[in-house]
Amino acid sequence: MTKRRIGKIAILFAMLNEQERVAFPKLFQEVQICEGKVGSMDMQKVISAVETAVKRSGLINEGIYRETHALYHAILEALEGVMRGQWAIGDMMRTVGLRFAVVRGKPYSNEAEGEWLAVAFYGTIGAPIKGLEHEAIGLGVNHI
Repeated sequence: MTKRRIGKIAILFAMLNEQERVAFPKLFQEVQICEGKVGSMDMQKVISAVETAVKRSGLINEGIYRETHALYHAILEALEGVMRGQWAIGDMMRTVGLRFAVVRGKPYSNEAEGEWLAVAFYGTIGAPIKGLEHEAIGLGVNHI
C-alpha cells in the first residue's frame, strides 16, 4: 500500500523533520524523493526553487519535456492549496515559508499506468510580518 500513496508520502516528508522521519524508514525508502525549503513573496521564485532542486537531484530528466511539464503542473496544483486558490503572494502582501517534498513513484499496481510525481508544500503563509503567518499545506499529483 505505501508504494501506491505517493501524495501521502510527499506530505509526510514535507511536514516531518529528520528526527520525526526515523519512525517511517521503510515508507520513505520505497520511492524517489527530493526535498527543500523556500521562502519568498514571489511565486515564480517558489516554482523555480522546486524545479531547480528536482533537476539537480536527478529526480526528473530535464531533457524529456513531459517530465518537466508534469513537475510544473504538480507544483501549480500544490500551490493552489497553499494559497487557497488565489495565485498571488507578493501582489497581495503575502509571503510564504515552505518546506517541499517531491516524490516520484508508481501509484498503480498496473505497470502500464507508469510513473507519477507528487509535490507537497508545508509551512506558513501570511502578512510579511514575522509572527502573523499561519500554517498551510498543498499537494499536487501529476502523471509523467
